[in-house]
Amino acid sequence: MVSLRSLLYPGPGRVTGDTGVHDPTVVKTPSGSYILAHTGDNISLKTSTDRTAWRNAGAVFPNGAPWTTTYTGGSKNLWAPDISYRNGRYYLYYSASTFGSSRSAIFLATSSTGASGSWTNQGVVIESTASSNWNAIDPNLIVDAQGKWWLSFGSFWSGLKMISIDPSTGKRSGSNLLSIAARPNNGGAVEAPYITRRGNWYYLWASFDKCCNGAASTYRIMVGRSNSVTGPFVDKNGVNMMNGGGTQVMASHGSIHGPGHNAVFTDSDADVLVYHYYADNGVSLLGINLIRYDNDWPVAY
Repeated sequence: MVSLRSLLYPGPGRVTGDTGVHDPTVVKTPSGSYILAHTGDNISLKTSTDRTAWRNAGAVFPNGAPWTTTYTGGSKNLWAPDISYRNGRYYLYYSASTFGSSRSAIFLATSSTGASGSWTNQGVVIESTASSNWNAIDPNLIVDAQGKWWLSFGSFWSGLKMISIDPSTGKRSGSNLLSIAARPNNGGAVEAPYITRRGNWYYLWASFDKCCNGAASTYRIMVGRSNSVTGPFVDKNGVNMMNGGGTQVMASHGSIHGPGHNAVFTDSDADVLVYHYYADNGVSLLGINLIRYDNDWPVAY
């Protein structure tokens, strides 16, 4: 018997090669190829020429990232990168933390090529402490219609946040700390913001519930929208994402467990949804689907 849920959500599109990822983010290069960055020792890189076949391409920092170990307890594992190409160079925001701790930092690295070993560390963008009621991980850069730069981030606690970024440095500008989403009635289980713009709408993508638990993960991809980059973001029912709102785009179905921590980029054929999910054996794999818009609401297919 086919479950209703497996009919509601598409299976991941075909991908081959080195497809083991967690927290993936993809940028299309000026030459038309693709670079994927994901959680791993010193941040892991993969490349593809066709968005289907992927190969490992080394680490962002093959010689290590000792400036991060204060936050990682000595671990090399760096989380949830966000890669984009702007002003002729690649920007990579990434997180340093330990599981369940709000003693965290988001760093920036830049590169002219995006290749392993070509990245220059630009230092801390924002950090949180053990006494913060928010967490400085899971960054995403959005440039709004007016050309202003913003960084969204956050995981659990009081939810998802946003700060202004100086385009000339890629670092924090001013002291504003805006709140854009929270789940006050669900243990705070929201993280991994990703903001996209299409027409007059800004879309706030986020992951609800539990990650990192293999095939038992309950992660799911949610979205809300707003006419302003800073919100308020609401779901299809008009519920503010600050009050736990969110329209579900994908959830567990069949042998696809805990799809989440998504990124979105625009390609020549469609907007592309990139995420990780867990197979039945608990391995974390790359998921890619295309996005269509029904009444200006994104639907994965």
